[in-house]
Amino acid sequence: RIFKRLMDVSNQYVQPGQLITKHQGFLRGHGTMIVDGNLVAIVSGFVLQTNKLISVIPLNSRYSGNVADVVVGRVVEVGDKRWKVDVHSRQHAVLHLSSIHLPGGVQRRRTTEDALQMRDFFVEGDLLSAEVQKLYQDDSLALQTRSLKYGKLYGGSIIIVPQSLIKRSKKHFISLKCGVDVILGNNGYIWVTNTKSEEEQKMISESEERRTSIKLSPISSEIRERICRVHNCIEALSRAFVYISAQTVEATYNQSVSLGLTVKEMLNDDNIPQLTRYARAEVSEEIMDS
Repeated sequence: RIFKRLMDVSNQYVQPGQLITKHQGFLRGHGTMIVDGNLVAIVSGFVLQTNKLISVIPLNSRYSGNVADVVVGRVVEVGDKRWKVDVHSRQHAVLHLSSIHLPGGVQRRRTTEDALQMRDFFVEGDLLSAEVQKLYQDDSLALQTRSLKYGKLYGGSIIIVPQSLIKRSKKHFISLKCGVDVILGNNGYIWVTNTKSEEEQKMISESEERRTSIKLSPISSEIRERICRVHNCIEALSRAFVYISAQTVEATYNQSVSLGLTVKEMLNDDNIPQLTRYARAEVSEEIMDS
């Protein structure tokens, strides 16, 4: 019975000094403290409950990372058998040469020749999606891109939102009905791009195998507008402090179309409450169901 009551505190927004729960039988996590037997928040943010562990995720904080998290980052340095990647954490994450997907999916030891050709894989400024493989004692992260769904990102737009608005889920690679793909990085970096056709995906795979540059077909103005609309939907959700997920993005997109708002008008302060109304209702319903 206590465990079921604890489930009700998750996803709440709390401020410093605010009571989270009076019930016993919980474990105190980050951002909380016990006062007179009650669990109280010491930072402003969202309550996260994992089994009996209750913690508060601050609204504005550096990404700390967990194993198996999906992240979007930018390469900032090419070093000795590794790349340094900015993932909005306290230190740059590390992507080792041994942790990437080789052309053709070959499983072998990395050679000196591979080390000399590292810039054929990633160079400074490249955006990529990856998975957190390991956490070090100094809070730095090790990444891996061995799966085909990870790797270099092409032709899209990146959005930076508070990482507390990205819920950990089984699905961070989203394909919307409007023909736009979204990668929700747990680090608060979100990638928005058009849904690639089979021919374009084949071109990307072939270019990675041959380690050559790729030139994709131009994106039509209609698809560009859809990408911008999804971009502004996510920005509106961020300004309204609403959880960003496939359901809330889809609800906000449909609402923007039904209201007849142009892409430019979506981020007007007067339009954001109405634009995110159904998304907020979606989150409230999800919390009630939990």
